Amino acid sequence: MSAHDSRSAVRPAPDALMVDIARYARDHQVASPLAYDTARYCLMDSIACSLMALAYPACRRVLGPVVPGATLPGGVRVPGCGWELDPVQGAFNIGALVRWLDFNDTWLAAEWGHPSDNLGAILAVADWRSRGGRPEGAPPLVVRDVLTAMIKAHEIQGVLALENSFNRVGLDHVLLVRVASTAVATVMLGGSQGQVIDAVSNAWVDGGALRTYRHAPNTGSRKSWAAGDATARAVRLALLTMTGEMGYPSALSTPRWGFQDVLFKGQALKLARPLDSYVMENVLFKISYPAEFHAQTAVECALALHAEVRGRLDEVTEVLIETQEPGVRIIDKTGPLSNPADRDHCIQYMSAIPLIFGRLTAADYEDDVAADPRVDALRARMRVVENPQFTSDYYAPDKRFIGNAMQVKFRDGSATRRVHVDYPIGHRLRRAEGIPLLEAKFEAAVRAHYPAPQAQGLVGLFADPKALQGLPVPQLMGALAL
Repeated sequence: MSAHDSRSAVRPAPDALMVDIARYARDHQVASPLAYDTARYCLMDSIACSLMALAYPACRRVLGPVVPGATLPGGVRVPGCGWELDPVQGAFNIGALVRWLDFNDTWLAAEWGHPSDNLGAILAVADWRSRGGRPEGAPPLVVRDVLTAMIKAHEIQGVLALENSFNRVGLDHVLLVRVASTAVATVMLGGSQGQVIDAVSNAWVDGGALRTYRHAPNTGSRKSWAAGDATARAVRLALLTMTGEMGYPSALSTPRWGFQDVLFKGQALKLARPLDSYVMENVLFKISYPAEFHAQTAVECALALHAEVRGRLDEVTEVLIETQEPGVRIIDKTGPLSNPADRDHCIQYMSAIPLIFGRLTAADYEDDVAADPRVDALRARMRVVENPQFTSDYYAPDKRFIGNAMQVKFRDGSATRRVHVDYPIGHRLRRAEGIPLLEAKFEAAVRAHYPAPQAQGLVGLFADPKALQGLPVPQLMGALAL
């Protein structure tokens, strides 16, 4: 912690961590072709998630202007929708859409999270600035600028997550979305290094949302719009800073009143590695299953066992699931599950559906599927245990596995084979297998939502990476509007 005397009115130098974030966000030149290529796929995947979310009334209910009629001609377009909104509410809408189905990308470390959540702020600021908010004579931003901002937001959020565990002090990971989005949004608005520091300091001063809404017995739909809320707050802080609003240089380290003492048990926050493009290059995609990521390989195991189990459901005595320590801590859940948000964070539910039906889709979390008595009957026979090797491989920097294993036992003493999957199809080590499926996910979502000519145009835009990078952002957002 800082040695600054909290009784003194002398303003200290900014905390080094905030300076490092600001320098990186404003001045770092990303040189990795792999990062840009992965960012393009991440943008495609996030658009697909957004369009798929629009099929759900619970999602549509939270979208639109904050009050009826509060639109902004020339403002932010929302993918798949017809509104034009102010950039703060635009960020909420886009962030909520990307995150709603728990189907966008993931980063797992001491803290976990979903770095593409930051697209709420990035796309909103890029569209608004390029249409009506840019300085006179300045050209609009292009898609490459969006990809650069994505790489940097991923990196800030993901590197902070490597060794700083906010969940262990009860704070939700969307805190890191707010910090990362604030940094890149301020840069996109033309902020100086000092202004980025000021804006980021306010993001830390905001504290953090509690994880209450992600865990039994309070699991609820806020977890689906919490990222939208974080990105909206980030854009508001960036805009306030650009008016000249001040920052708080020792927001992290000041004794008694700073983030570290108040909310992080006195621990010093740290960056585990220099900021570059590591996170984007290694990010995890949820390609096949809308499921909390610690259970992705459990779903694969269950699907592999479906044929052996589906005809013997009444004979099952135990389903043994071996998982990592975070999987036990976050998604090992027994008893009644009251809503879709509860079910998609329960490893037993996410395993039961594919064992019974041979599938797992977003619709399988709805009440009509959950009401099938076989689901809870099978959940009641499940035992979840930590496999120490899975935990070790989960934290190993050169692996970052998310392993699960499953075996089903029957009344007559027989058992299925033990199926073990180290890393899911969205892992970097399975990119060759996963990317064609990601492209198919994008194309299917686009064709299901838009009229055929508009859908074909969007598919064509993303099929030409070089042309896409040079496309002005207003043209992209216009192509996504309905």
